[in-house]
Amino acid sequence: MIFIGFALVMIIGTGLLMLPFSKVGPGGASLIEAFFTAVSAISVTGLVIVDTPTYWTFFGQVVILVLIQIGGFGVMVLASVIGIAVARKLSLQARVNAAQETKSFGLTDVRKIVLSIVRISLMFEGAAAIILFAWFALRYDVPVGEAAWLGIFHAVSSFNNAGFGLFSDSFMSYVTDPVISLTISAAIIIGGLGFPVLMQLRRYWRVPLKWTMNTRIVLSFTVILLVAGTVYITAIEWNNPATLGPLDWPGKILAGFFQSVQTRTAGFNSIDIGATDGATQFGMIALMFIGGGSAGTAGGIKVTTFAVLLFILVAEIRGDGVVNVFGKRLSRAVHRQAISVVLLAVGVVTAATVAIMIMTGLPLGPVLFEAVSAFGTVGMSTGITAGLPPAAQIILCLLMFIGRLGPITFASALALRERGILYQLPKERPIIG
Repeated sequence: MIFIGFALVMIIGTGLLMLPFSKVGPGGASLIEAFFTAVSAISVTGLVIVDTPTYWTFFGQVVILVLIQIGGFGVMVLASVIGIAVARKLSLQARVNAAQETKSFGLTDVRKIVLSIVRISLMFEGAAAIILFAWFALRYDVPVGEAAWLGIFHAVSSFNNAGFGLFSDSFMSYVTDPVISLTISAAIIIGGLGFPVLMQLRRYWRVPLKWTMNTRIVLSFTVILLVAGTVYITAIEWNNPATLGPLDWPGKILAGFFQSVQTRTAGFNSIDIGATDGATQFGMIALMFIGGGSAGTAGGIKVTTFAVLLFILVAEIRGDGVVNVFGKRLSRAVHRQAISVVLLAVGVVTAATVAIMIMTGLPLGPVLFEAVSAFGTVGMSTGITAGLPPAAQIILCLLMFIGRLGPITFASALALRERGILYQLPKERPIIG
């Protein structure tokens, strides 16, 4: 149902973007241009093959914004909101679907969770929009109407980790502007934590002892990855004349932090990604693959999946019989789910990368970057996406769609299919290593 819901919205979005008044100039957008943009928006990725501010009209940009918001909320969450508004109640099937999408542990609290997701999203989007609107209007003398649209569009795109922007160079013109960079970054980080974490922090932000293992993992590893990414990117690009080299040291740190945040699946850029060092791009690939928190607007394999694998590795190295995380024992079923999700993700990205390389003859580096960016629903690009043949662009569309829904539905399916075994076979160990 989740796949079908997203597919229907994607088809509707494609149709709307193909209308003549969605595109600047005579005629409408081609099928591949409309389809790619719709998939990128509904999967909150941000990869584009046409320039958003110059190619799409205001109507087209509104369609993109609505698709981003639906993708961030989740189709089943949005359907539940409509059901609550119209019928004042949710059917059992609607509750089951919403529970799967939001990672709820029961059906009794789904209505409350759905409404909380909407309130949290609108609250943070509204706060970011007001700050950006005021700054564009007062600092850069942008007309009030245009400043308001810039604030709203980038606030929604940021909180939903979408990466769509209304500037042709993304935020490269504002690389040293702390208000814009930090506002965008804050919205991305908060949206990338995941709704379960945000809802728990809203209730128990003063009582860390009541935080669940999931909240502790997401918060701690988010800080670790953000700091590590900032140090890594800033150090390598410090003297690069095409990126951080011309900036003063506060500007370099701000730009490095901003790009580290973007790897959390947001996709904006304040420096030229194509001009970054190969080592920087490799580090970004790793961060994009990890992504953000579960049941939120971020993509990737998710922070919790990465953390679980790391804790399993540490436990194996130490020779522990069980995996303990923050004073709790980790279920063995979670071990298997994490390993399965990662292996599936590696397989999908590898297959797509090889296929695109065969089609285009491009080298591994930029193709892998693009593939991971699509799968992680990030949207950062080295600049090759628009020039790819339609078949390769369709592969990226599939990666974006799988990246938005695959980890959610695959992990849910594994959990729901778990069943007890009434017998056990004899043990035997193959040679490892």
